[in-house]
Order: sequence, then C-alpha cells, then structure tokens
Amino acid sequence: MYNNNRAGRFGPRQQEKTRRDMDKAFVKGLRLIEALALSDEPRGVTDLAAELGLTKSNVHRLLATLIAQGYVRQVPPQSRYALTTRIWELGSHVIRRMDLTQIARPAMSRLAEQTGETVHLSVLDGSDVVYLDKIESAHHIRAHTSVGARAPAYTVATGKAMLAQMPDDYLDRFEGQMVRYTDTTRTTLAELREDIRLAREQGYAVVPEGEWREGIAACACAILNRSGELAGAIGMSGPDSRIKRKQLRDIAPQVLEAAHAISAALGYMPRG
Repeated sequence: MYNNNRAGRFGPRQQEKTRRDMDKAFVKGLRLIEALALSDEPRGVTDLAAELGLTKSNVHRLLATLIAQGYVRQVPPQSRYALTTRIWELGSHVIRRMDLTQIARPAMSRLAEQTGETVHLSVLDGSDVVYLDKIESAHHIRAHTSVGARAPAYTVATGKAMLAQMPDDYLDRFEGQMVRYTDTTRTTLAELREDIRLAREQGYAVVPEGEWREGIAACACAILNRSGELAGAIGMSGPDSRIKRKQLRDIAPQVLEAAHAISAALGYMPRG
C-alpha cells in the first residue's frame, strides 16, 4: 500500500524536528514581510508588534535588518514602514523564468528533432549560466547537463551567447576569475572578448571543443524579451566526435531560428 508519509519523511516526528530546527529570527522576518506585503498602507511598529505577537524592540531590529538589505523603507513623516520593490523584482524574475520554460518548449522540441542532439535552455545569473530545461538526445553518447545546474558563463555556448548581449564592461567581472577546466578553456579576458566579438558578429556562439567539459561541441543563440532585453539562451550540444566545426556551421541557422521563434513568442519585434 502506498505510504503518504514516504517512510516517515513527513511524519509527525520529522515535522516536530523541522519546527525545532527553524531559524526563529528568520521566520519572524518572513512573517513581517508578509504583514507588510498584505497591508494597503505603511505600518507602524506598535501596530506590527501587536499583529505578529512580537515585542516592539524585536520588530525594530527586524525592520532595521530589512532596511539595510533593501527590502523595507521608512515612510516619512511618521515612523511607518513599507516594502520596497525588491520583493516584486525577485518574484518577477521567478515568473519570467517559469514563463520562459513553457514558451520555449515547442521551439526546443523542433530543434531537438532537427539536430538529434541535446537541446537546453539557460539563463544568465551573474557569472554563471543556470540550466532551466533540456531535451535529451536519443543518442547513447550525448552531452550531459542537469536542469538547475550551473556552469561558468565564459566556458559554454549559451553563456557566450548571452554575454554577447551584455555591455562590454560586464565582462570585467571575469578578470582574474577564469579557471581552466579543459585544455581549450579560455582563461584570459582578451580571449573571452574575442569570442564575444565573434558571437555578436555571427548572431550566435559556438564552442567547437569543450571548455567546461571535455569532448563537447555546442552552438547557442540568445533569446530576447518584449523590451529587447536578454531573457535567456537556447543551445544545442553533443560530442565533438560527432559534431565537427562544419556541422556546427550547418546547425547554427536552426539554432538561430529556434531562438528567434522563442523571442517572438515573448513579444520581441526586431527594429528595421
């Protein structure tokens, strides 16, 4: 018989242990954020303390921490408090990513059928790419990526395609941080800038020999949103024993077509 507790994983004992292990200050902070988010107007310390069952000094400390981190602002002239747009910004990133995976799926499926190789969807997160979705190749020997995993943006095709959409000074963050993972990894800013220049010129990025993982060839193109801003990238990858430089050039138009289809579905319209 199926056990809803999954061998006690979510049973009463585990739930009680979870309650004991919770960071009480963190939980109080989350409750405070929720109270402010659900309020139609700024709130005072006394009011918040009464609603949450906390002391006024405790609420003061929590508010000071949230102000320092940019989540709360003080509203003059009274000592009242309200959330900033920081929570909305974080939430909108999550929503955009959720929408992107759904919108990108049809184009990803077409590209996987056309190429027979692994297709993945990535977003740029600081200096890394994060894999949001993928469709595995049917080949026994294929490129392996995991949804939710990260890779250094300077080493992978989707990363280079997205970096090509960023301002030139965005690349400065890699200065002195470029680690060698394979014999072909770019380890200088000058080499990376040349790769980005080529990606901008071509409209897509290629990694003919694995720079993050050995033996992987890849081609990727950036995805733009309604405002023409970077939304992510779609890429195709497979073993370089099967995908040579000529195959990458032949596949590039299909990757471009997939990226353009996703961008159009997001509302992007090229100018001119």
